[in-house]
Amino acid sequence: MARRDADPDFIESIARGFDVIRAFQPGTTAMSLSDVATAAGLARPTARRILRTLEALGYVRSVEGRHTLTPRVLELGLAYVQSVGLWDVARPHLERLVAQTHESSSIAQLDGSDIVYVARVSVPKIIALAVHIGTRFPAPATSLGKVLLADLSREELDRALSQPSRSGVEPRHLPGREELEAILRDVRAKGWAATDEQLARGVRSVAVPLRNGEGRVVAAANVTVHAAETSMDTLLGSHLPLLLRTAADISADFAARDALPLATARTVS
Repeated sequence: MARRDADPDFIESIARGFDVIRAFQPGTTAMSLSDVATAAGLARPTARRILRTLEALGYVRSVEGRHTLTPRVLELGLAYVQSVGLWDVARPHLERLVAQTHESSSIAQLDGSDIVYVARVSVPKIIALAVHIGTRFPAPATSLGKVLLADLSREELDRALSQPSRSGVEPRHLPGREELEAILRDVRAKGWAATDEQLARGVRSVAVPLRNGEGRVVAAANVTVHAAETSMDTLLGSHLPLLLRTAADISADFAARDALPLATARTVS
């Protein structure tokens, strides 16, 4: 496999290690060496050495030629979530919102042209998409993504949209650039975004921004409903006001934490 980056400081072996971890997609319980090598685009000997290394580090378990990830892999994602303090600050507010709406609520951040879920409180629902921490969706097709994209400058928006989605999801409707810019102008004017079955059939959602102490948008929060159970009138008339209040409370907590001296903030979080 050719090097993917000409930077002399780029360590290809580390990149290939992450390729192997990402080869284990949701719903994949165990993979053979050949499965891993094919999914990661690696030669079998390379994949075997990486799997042996990950097993020694506790990230992979191998039994009778079948390989699975271990819960230790969660440390990689949790390290990010904990470092920015999103979950610690938002959890009680999201839990309260879910108790009021009886619908799932999530927080996401922007990564290129995708959103990535970094916090979630869910309720048992039959819904078209399985969502968990780390799930990616194309930002322009989601309410969360529209809120996050609306906060970008034109140069930042160009840069984000120039990156291809790594979600593997094909939305029902992905707006073109002209339509998207009109949507983002509307989001900036209203302060929230909604989608009605644009990402997937049956999925409706509304999202609002979360801001830090400087007023900068650092994430977005949403309420997601099933179209067969909840109308847009209910989503916007009943759930949106509760979501806006929740976002204000989370943002206020972000601001209070940012105002603390660094050592104190670490102790609190």
